[in-house]
Amino acid sequence: MKPEGMVIYFHACGYRVPDLNENDNRVYLNGNNWSEFNDNKHSFGIALAQDNKLMPTTYNNLYNQIISLGNLILAWRKAIKGKIQKDYVIEFEKDLQKNLLVLHTELKTKTYLPKPLTAFIIRDHKTRLIHKSDFRDRVIHHALVQIIEPLFDRTFIYDSYANRIRKGAIKSIERLNGFMRKVSRNGSQKGWFNNNQIKGYCLKVDIKHYFQTVDCEILLSIIKKKITCQDTINLIEIILKRTSESRERERD
Repeated sequence: MKPEGMVIYFHACGYRVPDLNENDNRVYLNGNNWSEFNDNKHSFGIALAQDNKLMPTTYNNLYNQIISLGNLILAWRKAIKGKIQKDYVIEFEKDLQKNLLVLHTELKTKTYLPKPLTAFIIRDHKTRLIHKSDFRDRVIHHALVQIIEPLFDRTFIYDSYANRIRKGAIKSIERLNGFMRKVSRNGSQKGWFNNNQIKGYCLKVDIKHYFQTVDCEILLSIIKKKITCQDTINLIEIILKRTSESRERERD
Protein backbone atom coordinates (compact mmCIF):
# COMPACT_ATOMS: atom_id res chain seq x y z
CA MET A 1 0.00 0.00 0.00
CA LYS A 2 1.31 3.45 -0.84
CA PRO A 3 2.11 5.51 2.25
CA GLU A 4 -0.41 8.20 1.34
CA GLY A 5 -3.25 5.66 1.37
CA MET A 6 -3.99 5.70 5.09
CA VAL A 7 -2.14 5.85 8.37
CA ILE A 8 -4.01 4.28 11.26
CA TYR A 9 -2.69 4.08 14.80
CA PHE A 10 -4.42 2.78 17.89
CA HIS A 11 -3.39 2.87 21.51
CA ALA A 12 -5.15 0.78 24.12
CA CYS A 13 -4.45 3.05 27.10
CA GLY A 14 -7.04 5.41 28.50
CA TYR A 15 -7.79 8.59 26.54
CA ARG A 16 -10.17 11.30 27.65
CA VAL A 17 -12.26 12.48 24.67
CA PRO A 18 -14.43 15.57 25.08
CA ASP A 19 -17.61 15.89 23.04
CA LEU A 20 -16.26 18.78 21.02
CA ASN A 21 -13.12 20.85 20.81
CA GLU A 22 -14.49 24.36 21.28
CA ASN A 23 -11.49 25.95 19.56
CA ASP A 24 -11.92 24.43 16.11
CA ASN A 25 -15.35 22.75 16.22
CA ARG A 26 -13.96 19.26 15.70
CA VAL A 27 -14.27 16.12 17.76
CA TYR A 28 -10.87 15.47 19.35
CA LEU A 29 -9.87 12.11 17.90
CA ASN A 30 -6.47 13.17 16.66
CA GLY A 31 -3.00 11.73 17.09
CA ASN A 32 -1.77 15.34 17.47
CA ASN A 33 -2.89 15.23 21.07
CA TRP A 34 -0.23 16.88 23.20
CA SER A 35 -2.86 19.14 24.72
CA GLU A 36 -5.07 19.73 27.71
CA PHE A 37 -7.35 17.01 26.36
CA ASN A 38 -4.61 14.42 26.58
CA ASP A 39 -2.68 15.14 29.75
CA ASN A 40 -1.49 11.53 30.00
CA LYS A 41 0.60 12.13 26.87
CA HIS A 42 -0.59 8.91 25.28
CA SER A 43 -1.55 8.69 21.63
CA PHE A 44 -4.85 7.68 20.17
CA GLY A 45 -5.82 8.55 16.72
CA ILE A 46 -6.95 8.31 13.42
CA ALA A 47 -7.80 11.96 12.97
CA LEU A 48 -9.87 15.02 13.66
CA ALA A 49 -13.47 14.54 12.62
CA GLN A 50 -15.36 17.66 11.57
CA ASP A 51 -18.48 18.63 13.46
CA ASN A 52 -21.05 18.34 10.70
CA LYS A 53 -23.62 20.26 12.72
CA LEU A 54 -21.76 23.49 11.99
CA MET A 55 -21.66 23.17 8.19
CA PRO A 56 -24.32 22.77 5.48
CA THR A 57 -25.45 19.18 5.06
CA THR A 58 -26.27 19.59 1.36
CA TYR A 59 -25.27 21.97 -1.42
CA ASN A 60 -27.33 23.39 -4.26
CA ASN A 61 -26.76 25.88 -7.12
CA LEU A 62 -23.28 24.62 -7.97
CA TYR A 63 -23.62 24.12 -11.71
CA ASN A 64 -23.14 27.73 -12.81
CA GLN A 65 -19.89 27.86 -10.82
CA ILE A 66 -18.68 24.68 -12.49
CA ILE A 67 -19.38 25.78 -16.08
CA SER A 68 -18.21 29.39 -15.78
CA LEU A 69 -15.45 30.39 -18.18
CA GLY A 70 -13.26 31.47 -15.30
CA ASN A 71 -13.52 28.03 -13.73
CA LEU A 72 -12.88 26.33 -17.09
CA ILE A 73 -9.72 28.39 -17.57
CA LEU A 74 -8.46 27.37 -14.13
CA ALA A 75 -9.38 23.77 -14.93
CA TRP A 76 -7.40 23.89 -18.20
CA ARG A 77 -4.36 25.23 -16.32
CA LYS A 78 -4.55 22.35 -13.87
CA ALA A 79 -5.09 19.81 -16.64
CA ILE A 80 -1.91 20.85 -18.49
CA LYS A 81 0.30 20.81 -15.38
CA GLY A 82 3.31 18.66 -16.20
CA LYS A 83 1.92 17.88 -19.65
CA ILE A 84 2.59 20.97 -21.74
CA GLN A 85 4.70 19.00 -24.23
CA LYS A 86 2.05 16.33 -24.83
CA ASP A 87 0.61 16.20 -28.34
CA TYR A 88 -2.99 16.34 -27.14
CA VAL A 89 -2.28 19.48 -25.08
CA ILE A 90 -0.54 21.18 -27.99
CA GLU A 91 -3.49 20.29 -30.25
CA PHE A 92 -6.05 21.63 -27.76
CA GLU A 93 -4.12 24.89 -27.37
CA LYS A 94 -3.92 25.55 -31.09
CA ASP A 95 -7.36 27.11 -30.71
CA LEU A 96 -7.60 27.38 -26.95
CA GLN A 97 -10.26 30.10 -26.76
CA LYS A 98 -12.57 28.30 -29.16
CA ASN A 99 -12.14 24.95 -27.42
CA LEU A 100 -12.93 26.40 -24.00
CA LEU A 101 -15.95 28.25 -25.40
CA VAL A 102 -17.20 25.05 -27.00
CA LEU A 103 -16.96 23.24 -23.67
CA HIS A 104 -18.73 26.11 -21.93
CA THR A 105 -21.53 26.10 -24.52
CA GLU A 106 -21.98 22.32 -24.35
CA LEU A 107 -22.22 22.44 -20.58
CA LYS A 108 -24.57 25.41 -20.63
CA THR A 109 -26.91 23.81 -23.18
CA LYS A 110 -26.65 20.38 -21.51
CA THR A 111 -25.30 18.79 -24.70
CA TYR A 112 -21.90 17.76 -23.33
CA LEU A 113 -20.95 14.11 -23.83
CA PRO A 114 -17.57 12.67 -22.83
CA LYS A 115 -15.55 10.80 -25.43
CA PRO A 116 -14.82 7.07 -24.93
CA LEU A 117 -11.95 6.33 -22.57
CA THR A 118 -8.67 4.92 -23.88
CA ALA A 119 -7.40 1.79 -22.12
CA PHE A 120 -3.70 0.98 -21.73
CA ILE A 121 -1.47 -1.06 -19.44
CA ILE A 122 1.33 0.29 -17.31
CA ARG A 123 3.96 -1.79 -15.52
CA ASP A 124 5.78 -0.23 -12.60
CA HIS A 125 5.89 -2.27 -9.39
CA LYS A 126 2.81 -4.08 -10.64
CA THR A 127 0.80 -4.37 -13.84
CA ARG A 128 -2.27 -2.15 -13.98
CA LEU A 129 -4.98 -1.45 -16.51
CA ILE A 130 -5.57 2.31 -16.83
CA HIS A 131 -8.47 4.09 -18.51
CA LYS A 132 -7.57 7.55 -19.77
CA SER A 133 -10.08 10.27 -20.60
CA ASP A 134 -9.74 12.54 -23.59
CA PHE A 135 -8.02 15.81 -22.71
CA ARG A 136 -11.14 17.96 -23.18
CA ASP A 137 -12.95 15.69 -20.74
CA ARG A 138 -10.14 16.04 -18.23
CA VAL A 139 -10.67 19.80 -18.33
CA ILE A 140 -14.29 19.15 -17.35
CA HIS A 141 -13.19 16.81 -14.57
CA HIS A 142 -10.96 19.51 -13.09
CA ALA A 143 -13.74 22.09 -13.41
CA LEU A 144 -16.08 19.79 -11.50
CA VAL A 145 -13.54 18.85 -8.84
CA GLN A 146 -12.56 22.47 -8.18
CA ILE A 147 -16.11 23.19 -7.00
CA ILE A 148 -17.17 19.99 -5.26
CA GLU A 149 -13.85 18.81 -3.78
CA PRO A 150 -13.88 21.29 -0.85
CA LEU A 151 -17.41 20.17 0.08
CA PHE A 152 -16.27 16.58 0.56
CA ASP A 153 -12.69 17.19 1.69
CA ARG A 154 -13.79 18.90 4.88
CA THR A 155 -15.63 15.72 5.90
CA PHE A 156 -12.58 13.43 5.43
CA ILE A 157 -10.49 12.25 8.35
CA TYR A 158 -7.20 14.05 8.84
CA ASP A 159 -5.15 10.96 8.10
CA SER A 160 -6.36 10.42 4.56
CA TYR A 161 -3.47 11.58 2.36
CA ALA A 162 -4.05 10.49 -1.25
CA ASN A 163 -4.94 13.17 -3.83
CA ARG A 164 -5.62 15.87 -1.26
CA ILE A 165 -4.38 19.45 -1.15
CA ARG A 166 -1.46 19.92 1.27
CA LYS A 167 -1.30 16.14 1.80
CA GLY A 168 0.44 13.44 -0.27
CA ALA A 169 3.20 10.89 0.22
CA ILE A 170 5.73 13.11 2.04
CA LYS A 171 3.18 14.37 4.54
CA SER A 172 1.93 10.85 5.22
CA ILE A 173 5.49 9.62 5.86
CA GLU A 174 6.10 12.51 8.25
CA ARG A 175 2.86 11.69 10.06
CA LEU A 176 3.75 8.00 10.31
CA ASN A 177 7.22 8.86 11.63
CA GLY A 178 5.59 11.00 14.31
CA PHE A 179 3.45 8.08 15.46
CA MET A 180 6.46 5.74 15.34
CA ARG A 181 8.46 8.06 17.60
CA LYS A 182 5.64 8.01 20.13
CA VAL A 183 5.72 4.22 20.30
CA SER A 184 9.49 3.75 20.00
CA ARG A 185 11.69 2.05 22.58
CA ASN A 186 13.31 5.39 23.47
CA GLY A 187 16.65 3.58 23.83
CA SER A 188 15.39 1.12 26.41
CA GLN A 189 16.10 -2.60 26.09
CA LYS A 190 13.74 -3.78 28.84
CA GLY A 191 10.84 -4.70 26.60
CA TRP A 192 7.52 -3.03 25.89
CA PHE A 193 6.13 -2.59 29.37
CA ASN A 194 8.11 0.06 31.17
CA ASN A 195 7.35 3.72 31.80
CA ASN A 196 9.25 4.96 28.74
CA GLN A 197 7.30 2.96 26.18
CA ILE A 198 3.92 2.96 24.52
CA LYS A 199 2.60 -0.12 22.79
CA GLY A 200 1.19 0.66 19.36
CA TYR A 201 -0.22 -1.01 16.27
CA CYS A 202 -0.15 -0.09 12.60
CA LEU A 203 -2.70 -1.51 10.17
CA LYS A 204 -1.57 -1.84 6.56
CA VAL A 205 -4.31 -2.63 4.05
CA ASP A 206 -5.09 -2.23 0.38
CA ILE A 207 -8.16 -2.74 -1.79
CA LYS A 208 -7.46 -4.85 -4.85
CA HIS A 209 -8.37 -3.14 -8.16
CA TYR A 210 -10.16 -0.39 -6.26
CA PHE A 211 -10.89 2.02 -9.11
CA GLN A 212 -11.89 -0.77 -11.49
CA THR A 213 -14.40 -2.16 -9.01
CA VAL A 214 -16.06 0.98 -7.65
CA ASP A 215 -19.84 0.59 -7.92
CA CYS A 216 -20.92 3.77 -9.71
CA GLU A 217 -24.50 3.52 -8.42
CA ILE A 218 -23.34 3.38 -4.81
CA LEU A 219 -20.88 6.20 -5.45
CA LEU A 220 -23.62 8.35 -6.94
CA SER A 221 -25.95 7.67 -4.01
CA ILE A 222 -23.23 8.90 -1.63
CA ILE A 223 -22.68 12.05 -3.70
CA LYS A 224 -26.42 12.78 -3.74
CA LYS A 225 -26.45 12.89 0.05
CA LYS A 226 -24.18 15.94 -0.12
CA ILE A 227 -25.10 17.58 -3.44
CA THR A 228 -28.71 18.43 -4.31
CA CYS A 229 -27.96 20.50 -7.42
CA GLN A 230 -29.61 18.37 -10.11
CA ASP A 231 -27.59 19.79 -13.01
CA THR A 232 -24.38 18.91 -11.16
CA ILE A 233 -25.68 15.41 -10.43
CA ASN A 234 -26.57 14.98 -14.10
CA LEU A 235 -23.04 15.95 -15.14
CA ILE A 236 -21.53 13.48 -12.67
CA GLU A 237 -23.90 10.76 -13.94
CA ILE A 238 -22.78 11.38 -17.52
CA ILE A 239 -19.12 11.03 -16.54
CA LEU A 240 -19.73 7.89 -14.47
CA LYS A 241 -21.81 6.34 -17.24
CA ARG A 242 -18.94 6.75 -19.70
CA THR A 243 -16.60 5.13 -17.17
CA SER A 244 -18.97 2.18 -16.74
CA GLU A 245 -19.30 1.74 -20.50
CA SER A 246 -15.53 1.60 -20.87
CA ARG A 247 -15.28 -1.08 -18.20
CA GLU A 248 -17.97 -3.13 -19.90
CA ARG A 249 -16.13 -2.98 -23.22
CA GLU A 250 -12.96 -4.26 -21.55
CA ARG A 251 -14.84 -7.19 -19.95
CA ASP A 252 -16.33 -8.15 -23.32
